[in-house]
Amino acid sequence: MSTINLQDKTRTVKLPGPDHPITIGRNASRVVVIVAGEVIADTRDALTLSEARYPAVFYVPRKDVDMTKLERTDHSTYCPYKGDASYFSIPTGGERAFNAIWSYESPYPAVGAIRDHLAFYTDRVDSIEEHE
Repeated sequence: MSTINLQDKTRTVKLPGPDHPITIGRNASRVVVIVAGEVIADTRDALTLSEARYPAVFYVPRKDVDMTKLERTDHSTYCPYKGDASYFSIPTGGERAFNAIWSYESPYPAVGAIRDHLAFYTDRVDSIEEHE
């Protein structure tokens, strides 16, 4: 564990390990995200991030997301294992789709594979489908 100081904010940085494992692997399936009947993302290059006891999360490459359908918000969160997350809303999805997407744009090295990827809250989109 180490600490960093960002603009007078001291942040604890933790490394994944036996007490808090994080694995990232390529997902062999096609992953499609739908909101308000529209395909927001469609990829065969998704990553699956498994962290501790949390449900696994798909991280979709930005290149496979229709970024024109997203709006960046001012919301942000911090994870000591991954770094600062920025958020996006999907206006066509209405209020439910506010801050529906997060991204670690400068993730810590231990999870660097998720750079340039987006993750979607399952309860803020219509569906996240996984196809063979």
